[in-house]
Parts: sequence; structure tokens; C-alpha cells
Amino acid sequence: MDTGKLKDNFALVGANGVDVAEYFYADLFAREPQLRSMFPAAMARQHEVLLAALSQIVSSVDDTETLVPFLQDLGRRHHGFGVVADHYAPVGASLLATLAYFSGPAWNEELERDWAAAYGLVAKVMAEAAAEPVS
Repeated sequence: MDTGKLKDNFALVGANGVDVAEYFYADLFAREPQLRSMFPAAMARQHEVLLAALSQIVSSVDDTETLVPFLQDLGRRHHGFGVVADHYAPVGASLLATLAYFSGPAWNEELERDWAAAYGLVAKVMAEAAAEPVS
């Protein structure tokens, strides 16, 4: 996984601002309409939260000492919102669809593999943390 390419690609995608979050959630709710009820009616704040989390993850993708605790906390918080392991696959599919859409011609198979690998690690750490017993 080429973390430099992920960072460069996210800079390209992130330049589209809130449109990225709107596209992501539209795609997610089209894939899994039952997930819509887990979110507030007004999504503006949720859009900001998503973009901030993605920015944090991408900025520390090559710094596991920062990234892993952030993801563990994120996984625990998502568990508190009712997120279960089965939710991670459609979220990943929507994330890849969103990245592809906003990458335009810069999107290719290598970038898709790198993003899929990165998301797989993110989802694994989050899901493992969510499954830990609360002490």
C-alpha cells in the first residue's frame, strides 16, 4: 500500500469538500436504506464529522502510534451508535465508490487496491475495538 499515493489522492478528493460526504451518504443509503435511521435527519454536522475523521485517518496513515488509538476510539464510539461488523462492508464499498467518483481519471486499479487495503485495516481495527469487553 502506497501511503503517499493515498494522501495525494485524498487531497484531490477532499478538494470537493462537503460534496464528498453528501455523495458518500447518498451512495451508502442507496446500498443499505435501513442504515439511514441510524443518522440524524439533518446531516450537515455528520458530513463534517465524516470528513474530519477521514482527514485524520489519511493524515496519520503512516503513523500507527497515532492512527491505531484513534481508530480504536472511533470503533468503540461507532459501536455505541449501533454499528455492527456487518456494516463495515457497505461503508467500504461506498467509500471506494466515492473516492473513484471524485478522483475522475486519476482513479485506477492500483489506487483502488491501495484504498481497499487501507479501509480493510481501518475496519479491522475499529471492529476489533468495538468487540472488546467494556472494562
